[in-house]
Amino acid sequence: MTQHAPRGVKRLALGALAGLLCGYAALAFAELVSTAVRPESGPVVAVGGAAIDRTPPAVKDWAIRHFGTNDKLVLQLGILAVLAALALVLGALSTRWRLAGSAGVLTFGVVGALAATGRPDSTSATDALPSLIGAAVAAALLYWLVGRLGSADRAPDDERDTGAPPRASQSGWDRRGFVLAATAAAAASTGAGLAGRALSGSQGQNAVASRRNVVLPTPASPSAPTPRGAALRIDGISPYLTDNKDFYRVDTALVVPKVDATTWRLRIHGTGVSRELTLSFADLLRMPLVERHITLTCVSNEVGGPYVGNARWIGVRLADLLKRCGVKPPSQGGLSDQLVARSVDGMTIGSPVEDVMDGRDALLAVGMNGEPLPFEHGFPVRMLVPGLYGYVSACKWIKDIELTTFDAYDPYWVKRDWARRAPIKTESRIDTPKPFARPKAGTVMVAGVAWAQHRGIAKVEVRIDDGPWEEARLAAEDTRDTWRQWSHEWRQATKGGHTLTVRATDRTGETQTEERTPTIPDGSSGWHSVVVTVD
Repeated sequence: MTQHAPRGVKRLALGALAGLLCGYAALAFAELVSTAVRPESGPVVAVGGAAIDRTPPAVKDWAIRHFGTNDKLVLQLGILAVLAALALVLGALSTRWRLAGSAGVLTFGVVGALAATGRPDSTSATDALPSLIGAAVAAALLYWLVGRLGSADRAPDDERDTGAPPRASQSGWDRRGFVLAATAAAAASTGAGLAGRALSGSQGQNAVASRRNVVLPTPASPSAPTPRGAALRIDGISPYLTDNKDFYRVDTALVVPKVDATTWRLRIHGTGVSRELTLSFADLLRMPLVERHITLTCVSNEVGGPYVGNARWIGVRLADLLKRCGVKPPSQGGLSDQLVARSVDGMTIGSPVEDVMDGRDALLAVGMNGEPLPFEHGFPVRMLVPGLYGYVSACKWIKDIELTTFDAYDPYWVKRDWARRAPIKTESRIDTPKPFARPKAGTVMVAGVAWAQHRGIAKVEVRIDDGPWEEARLAAEDTRDTWRQWSHEWRQATKGGHTLTVRATDRTGETQTEERTPTIPDGSSGWHSVVVTVD
């Protein structure tokens, strides 16, 4: 039965519901279309990536500090929450201004399209299609659903003055028809979303299969056996080698790239390159591979933070490839002083050529802890340079290396106020006891790790409250590119609150500074302390 059009709060609520359904439809159909373009072109990923690119470094650092590897999930949930709120508002407004509401939906589609085509990894105007098609579907759906609510005339002035309810026009609404239409829209959107997810999963199967089929060759230069005593058996201390599943991940990729190793290519070119080189994954595996234990550290790691890990890497010496291309370091008359690595997701990372070619084990890594690189850590190939923070050395999903100069080009993070050059600072961390722990009185084991990659750790000292510094026992050193575990027996720990502090000295004789500095622009500094209560 046709009824008078709903009025007041009820009408606004129904319009808001229609708006929310249309927002859901926009995202679902956009995801489906993105499978025909590329997953990174979807509106949530595109807008999220644009938001990351434009987020001030301090805010980005705060997000990493508080949310860790969940920072990307939090961002995506935030985007969805904002889109849901805007959809509710547009739906409610459409009950009064029907065309304007649909136009608003199309406007957001244009924003998503611009975000997608403006991403560094965008190479085609087709990246705009998911956002535009999703918005077109949503705009048409909103216009149709709100139209089924009918229309309400404004009440004459005399009726408003007397408090009489406004009169409905002869154009009513079909309650049953609206419910059926909304249900059908929700079902179609869900189907589109599920189809998009299924297609997206199948598209990554080639990459998964290519990784599964990789057999890492025996390295021509295997890592030396881990020295006896390098891994301490102390409860609570970080393992000497970090499992792949526990290794930190800090990057800007909202969607982890899944690259097919069989089609992957790496190009080396630029200033000072006399012979350009293009390599396949198979080409790398045929080269002499080296295996090394190397500790990586993120510049976003605060004093005592978790963004540091040690792994066994296998790969090709980057210096050998550069020499093959005719590249010379600046100290030998080379024309380029910066190596810019580019990732498939558009990330650019700049490293000093001198550091890459000074004899350290700078690698194009293909394996991590005895297996092909996990997708999250850069499969099929990533770069790493011992002694440099990750943002100036550790390009994941690498596809291009350009030799240039620091004066000619600023990579991604430098454009965002981080330092051009960033050697890792001497740092140490207390792993046990944990902050606010309640150990028993008597002897308490204090232990942790210290690192100064490519310089090595010479000494670690521990202080209880304001007492004297006492030298800790160092685990055996593996290489100067790895962290060292340390331990200290705190004898006669008395009841009450205590502050434990640690500092390290590297093999150049430099002692970790007490001065606290933030992570921006070139890494944090300061002594790590924990407060405990002895029972």
